[in-house]
Amino acid sequence: MTTSEGEQGGGAGAGQTPGGGGAARPEERLEQAVRAAEQALIEFEIAVETFRVEVENFSRLHEQKLGPMYARLEELDARILEARAARSEDPEDLRRADEARARLMPIPGVEELLNGWMDGDGLFPEAAAMLTDRPVRPPQRVRPSEEARKLYRDLARKAHPDLAQEDAERVRREEFITRVNAAYARGNEAELRELAEEWAAGPELKRAPSAGEELYARLEWLSRRKEMLTLVARELEEGAIGSMLRLAPDDPDGLLEEIAGRLQAQVTEREAELAALLA
Repeated sequence: MTTSEGEQGGGAGAGQTPGGGGAARPEERLEQAVRAAEQALIEFEIAVETFRVEVENFSRLHEQKLGPMYARLEELDARILEARAARSEDPEDLRRADEARARLMPIPGVEELLNGWMDGDGLFPEAAAMLTDRPVRPPQRVRPSEEARKLYRDLARKAHPDLAQEDAERVRREEFITRVNAAYARGNEAELRELAEEWAAGPELKRAPSAGEELYARLEWLSRRKEMLTLVARELEEGAIGSMLRLAPDDPDGLLEEIAGRLQAQVTEREAELAALLA
């Protein structure tokens, strides 16, 4: 931002004296600060939402690829404890074995109650397929393309609800952004293009000037919103999946392969240990 000749000519008195031609300057500067804060918040929210989608996608792939291996390890650990308890007949060993086996058992009575449709881990895939008339298939891999990311960011900047000045406009923007987020989560580039065309053809908001009190209230709201998003971002980053994803943001598939290799080595060790105990 540059200083105009008029501002230079006004001197320090315009900024220090409440009356006269410089009276509007503090409010104008406050409005500029609000607009800058709005744009910064939007960029931050886009970054948080982008990372959230990446975490969800990686979580889906993680469960699909590594879930069975984790389950196999838990089963082997339980069988090893049971084999040790059978040998020692020590009450403490028996207790540990019972606890390990109990953690693997479904919630008592659930399967009988739901007639084989569901167990303690949730609805069976076969049951879900019967209810929806869809074939059983693994979770679909979703990773938005670079073009989808670009479209999403552009739409979020233009249509973000924080840019609304009226309740009706905010509702319209919130509904639209919900559709944008859903399309981005699916990685649907074509749908994002259609939404961009829809927004371009829609009504354009006329930005009304804000009073000083409204500007201060707006800044306070933006500050609270930023604090909330900071907590969301921290939870995503510090979560198990987010922490793993941050280790290899450019090659998550390679990270999964590396983890799978380590888990397979652990499975092999546990199988050998169990075989020795049962021999």
